[in-house]
Amino acid sequence: MSDYGHEVIFGSFTTPGNDDPDRTVGLAVLAEQVGLDLVTFQDHPYQPRFLDTWTLLSFVAARTNRVHLSANVTNLPLRPPAVLARGVASLDLLTGGRVALGLGAGAFWDAIEAMGGRRLTAGEGVRALEEAIEVIRQIWDAEARGGVRVDGEFHRVVGAKRGPAPAHAVPIWLGAYKPRMLALTGRRADGWLPSLGYLQPGDLTRGNAIIDDAAREAGRSPRDVRRLLNISGTFSTVGRGPLNGPAEQWARELAELALGDGIGTFILASDDPDDLRRFAGEVAPAVRELVAAERNRGAGPAVVPPVAVAPAAPAARARVTAGAFAVVPTPDDGRRLSDRQVWDESARPTGPAPDPTRTYTAHEQATGQHLVQVHDGLRGELAQIHDLIEQVAAGEIDAGAARSQINTMTMRQNRWTLGAYCESYCRIVTTHHTIEDQALFPRLRQADPRLRPVIDRLEQEHHVIHDVLEGVDRALVAYVGAPDGLAELREAVNLLTDALLSHLSYEERELVEPLARLGVS
Repeated sequence: MSDYGHEVIFGSFTTPGNDDPDRTVGLAVLAEQVGLDLVTFQDHPYQPRFLDTWTLLSFVAARTNRVHLSANVTNLPLRPPAVLARGVASLDLLTGGRVALGLGAGAFWDAIEAMGGRRLTAGEGVRALEEAIEVIRQIWDAEARGGVRVDGEFHRVVGAKRGPAPAHAVPIWLGAYKPRMLALTGRRADGWLPSLGYLQPGDLTRGNAIIDDAAREAGRSPRDVRRLLNISGTFSTVGRGPLNGPAEQWARELAELALGDGIGTFILASDDPDDLRRFAGEVAPAVRELVAAERNRGAGPAVVPPVAVAPAAPAARARVTAGAFAVVPTPDDGRRLSDRQVWDESARPTGPAPDPTRTYTAHEQATGQHLVQVHDGLRGELAQIHDLIEQVAAGEIDAGAARSQINTMTMRQNRWTLGAYCESYCRIVTTHHTIEDQALFPRLRQADPRLRPVIDRLEQEHHVIHDVLEGVDRALVAYVGAPDGLAELREAVNLLTDALLSHLSYEERELVEPLARLGVS
């Protein structure tokens, strides 16, 4: 039994398909909106059906604010380590410290060789990886004297200048399965990142033992190595096998892996938006509560600061603990950008007052907190839309190839860029409201009839917001076709902002406590 005391965090493992790039990026944005801590993509540079992983990570970094990012895992034979080190450090600086580096020794050697990479044996791949880690760490050590010097069997860097240093201590995670790779993980890496589907019963225990022994021999603590795990499964109403059942079953099984095998990071491999929502909104908080309760009951290892990704951001909300209700709805500041009003806010009904003597578990409060987190993602996207409009007005976006063309082509490209962004955002809002109308609201009505007037009003407002979104879409179409439509587009987005921010605050005010009290998720 191994419990390294790491904070338990959760991420997504998304296919970097290029058939629908907007959807690929949208899944990463959704992962942040629903409260996941980490977004990862596989890295197969020889696969023409995939977007280039590091280009995709950079694009996703610009579309997100909080979530951490990593390749899962980087194909080292096709990524020269010195160049990779500078790219990772650059992205970490640009994101304020949100990057991790997953590394693999290589696989699919025919495809690697076809792309110009060198075919290696298993033993050579491990030795090449260890040399690469040394190159990367020396590049990042910008304060050390002298140039980078690694005169290895596979990687030779003689005198390259150091730097830049990343914004934070970028963790290196290794995708390892065999004893030599596991021992290297214990000696040199910050994390072990296998996939559960490739493991046999007992492999986690055996792998942990090899890593722990190698870490101790290198003068390190086994807790210096975070244990991560790629998982996949099916959400269903009845349990049909491991990770095939309701969210409660998932939570129990993942808590057992955390407490028994030391897994501190669970990364869900799924391209289904509903899977991500359930994983973040139902499974993650339940796992955290189960692990915390068992550690407190058994006086297990003290929780140590995570070696790898921690869900930290200046605007992030603190996780709640058991006791008084602690989820804070976002208030409506009353400011309005449009002269139009789409409803009478004074006519909004209110629900029952909370019982001041009631206490709530962290798990009960997690659903309301999740609702606020999703809403915060929508609020952040609105702010970005306003910023994009101002950039479009100033002619500052799409500064690549379009800048070499005449001004009218530059402005045309800028308008299409804004349009694609707004259309994607409007789809996200519509999806969020559909989920509430078809699943959440009926359950709340049934659980507490006193909430029916509030639910009825929220549903009415959803229909109004749908009409406002249609107005944004019409303004976008007009703006793309005409050079003088920016004022109408601004007004449409201002009206959407007024309506949506008012609605989100009202919904949080009325629902975050009932969600906890009624056990509805």
